[in-house]
Amino acid sequence: MLRAAFASLLVFLLIFLLGTPLLLYANLTGDTDIIYRVGVSCARVVVWLAGVRLDVRGREKIPADRAVVFMANHQSNVDPPVIVPCLPPVLILAKRQAFRIPVLGRAMRLHGFIPVERDGDRTRAIEAVDRAAAALLAGKSFLVFPEGTRSPDGRLRPFKKGAFILAMKAGAPIVPVSLSGATRIMQKGELAIHPGTIRITFHNPVPTANRSPEDRDQVMEEVRQGLLAGLQDDEWPPEELAKRQA
Repeated sequence: MLRAAFASLLVFLLIFLLGTPLLLYANLTGDTDIIYRVGVSCARVVVWLAGVRLDVRGREKIPADRAVVFMANHQSNVDPPVIVPCLPPVLILAKRQAFRIPVLGRAMRLHGFIPVERDGDRTRAIEAVDRAAAALLAGKSFLVFPEGTRSPDGRLRPFKKGAFILAMKAGAPIVPVSLSGATRIMQKGELAIHPGTIRITFHNPVPTANRSPEDRDQVMEEVRQGLLAGLQDDEWPPEELAKRQA
């Protein structure tokens, strides 16, 4: 509990003591890259001080010559600060509530992060996908969590379709990224951060170029199988685990 309290206090101090002057600088110059770099460095420090260690595998599978969509399973609030420092520079499709956080939310908007709705507003959802697709075509990679929300028990949940429409509109490859063990670090609904190890596994890219809308379900299944390959048995949905073991 002390680790959690210390990490939370550090995050608060970093956001307001560093974030405020950096946000002012970005507003004056239009340069938000420094906010991103400082944010990534702070995430590394906070994760390390919280006692979280990373076992990263397969990073060589990330395409080096084009923008991609990284799709990760979502087990915990620690997922974004854990995974982003392991990626090349990315933009994030994030829930709209995150953009209401003082200083941080404004910095996210300035840098190009895109809010997504959870209330089923189709018009806003389409607008978010179109904006993200344009950024992808302009060479910006994205991180998305296709389950749409954190898993309550660490098991992989069904996917939302929007992230796949985004990748296919831009013809961008999808890199599945499995996060295993994050639920034990910080469970949904908890504030406590427990020391431990999270395994991050990058899988072979799933191509989307020249695939039609009718191929979407197949693309989703390929990504799903990639993510499952990096998860422990207790992180698999029971019905899929039963099929594998049959």
